[in-house]
Amino acid sequence: MKGPLFYSKILLFGEYGIIKDSKGLSIPYNFFKGALKVSEQPNEEAKQSNASLKKFVTYLESIEDKRITTFDFEKLHTDVNAGMYFDSSIPQGYGVGSSGALVAAIYDKYATEKITVLENLTRDKLIQLKEIFGLMESFFHGSSSGLDPLNSYLSLPILIHSKDNIEPAGIPSQSVENKKGAVFLLDSGIVGETAPMVNIFMESMKQEGFRNMLKNQFVKYTDACVEDFLKGDVKSLFSNIKELSHVVLDNFKPMIPKKFHTLWKKGIESNDYYLKLCGSGGGGYILGFTQDFDKAQASLKDYKLEVVYNF
Repeated sequence: MKGPLFYSKILLFGEYGIIKDSKGLSIPYNFFKGALKVSEQPNEEAKQSNASLKKFVTYLESIEDKRITTFDFEKLHTDVNAGMYFDSSIPQGYGVGSSGALVAAIYDKYATEKITVLENLTRDKLIQLKEIFGLMESFFHGSSSGLDPLNSYLSLPILIHSKDNIEPAGIPSQSVENKKGAVFLLDSGIVGETAPMVNIFMESMKQEGFRNMLKNQFVKYTDACVEDFLKGDVKSLFSNIKELSHVVLDNFKPMIPKKFHTLWKKGIESNDYYLKLCGSGGGGYILGFTQDFDKAQASLKDYKLEVVYNF
């Protein structure tokens, strides 16, 4: 048995801000993927994944009375007891949606009243899916917006206007002739955990100064970046990303691994590249933006970079 593939995702803009109704833009990233499988000779990883799936199934049974969706538990139990696991190349704790792809795969295979990708996806249906996925993914993170599984399930870029207003988005096609500019991933080499980072954020939100910064700076620049990116206004985009990178360095230090503070600052000062959080931070990937990838690569020669999108 092998199920369909579900891809990783990258939240280009909106981390933390979407909790407080900033705009956001999430895109599928097909470099990493996962699928449900049963193997005759499972390795250690497959056995660990299967054990985790068993706990996840118990959790899904516990939320069934929330009545937001139902699952074919008989089939799910049969498959999990037969050794089903999630065979995935998506790194965990890297901010690219490893649990989101798993949630999408389980919903796709076992939800009994499934909203399918093929039907007319009205805003109400998208919000309903996001709610279902948020509840499912909370098992992994303590709380979830449901956005990662939604992205993985639909395999479409998603534009977030606010918590209750999302839509599939068309992103500008990548320029072919002049491919100097790029969005890239920088591997921090550290595994990040979402829940502790979100807890730090929620604690910070109790301070008025932090709330004001979030509203007047973080959300302002995030929204501007989303609009610039969708319009293809590269000049304005980079001006706003620079500001956003600065705001994150000044106010989200706990989410940036210590050894990257200097590198972050160096990008802002040299204009070779600008860094921002990819997901909740604390490790995993860091997202980079540059108008000249060769220059950024030279500047970051000690790190592994992966291009996600070209300008």
